[in-house]
Amino acid sequence: MPIDATVMTNVKAERVRRAADLASRKHRERSGRFLIEGPQAVREALTWQPGVVRDLYVAVDGTEPDAGFANPTVASLAGLAMGEGIYVHKATADVVAHISRDAQGVVAVGDLEACRAQLTQSPSTPHPFIAAFWQVRDPGNAGTVIRSADAAGCDAVVMVGSCVDVFNPKVIRATTGSLFHLPVLAMDEDGFFAFCANHATTVMAADVYGTEGRPPESLPDVVREGAALDGSIAVLFGNEARGLEPGLLDRADIITSIPIYGKAESLNLGTSAAVMLMTLAMSSRIERM
Repeated sequence: MPIDATVMTNVKAERVRRAADLASRKHRERSGRFLIEGPQAVREALTWQPGVVRDLYVAVDGTEPDAGFANPTVASLAGLAMGEGIYVHKATADVVAHISRDAQGVVAVGDLEACRAQLTQSPSTPHPFIAAFWQVRDPGNAGTVIRSADAAGCDAVVMVGSCVDVFNPKVIRATTGSLFHLPVLAMDEDGFFAFCANHATTVMAADVYGTEGRPPESLPDVVREGAALDGSIAVLFGNEARGLEPGLLDRADIITSIPIYGKAESLNLGTSAAVMLMTLAMSSRIERM
């Protein structure tokens, strides 16, 4: 599909307004579209899920039809998009920035339902490693933990209960493209535990305090005993401020915590997820060597 030689210069144009409005969940749901901002997220979408991308807006130097791209990165992404048959729109830097202040010269518009169809595919591995997050509300945290799960080699992420919209542009930016690498499922609490039961998946709840009469096991002890290395496992993390409710902890097979060796009271959600998921990932691979 060709690149549009006409350079978009009007920040008030209808197409520009519609794209900028996708920062709002209401407009995303109404239009069936969402934003993918910045070179890294756009590159991963074009590489791993090109069928999701509908339009690419790229910054150019100047307003003439032959104006060059703003930088080599933008040029390479435009070429990648055209190779996939995606329409590329040249625009001034002001127009691209009006669509998204975080575009860094390139922003894509994706198909919401097409991406959901990709994200909601259940993991196909026989013993999946799952990262689950209950009532995560902060977009930056949600994106960070999806990225951590991707880095740890998780087969899926499950957002449990009332969580932030994963198509929020801030979430997608924080994943740095990981949203396009693995399934990200949404379930209520009962649905999550039913899913784990149906897939013979051990639920490991990450919690500092545990419940009355059931304190958490230290993560090194859990790994040493090998319980975390056998079969399918889902690690469940809690809300940023409140952690996990006692009712959820009671339904978990294992409660574990990361030991604190210094004076800090605790770790934040993003750090906890990264440490615990990477520890389990590395331990499982050592056992296979």
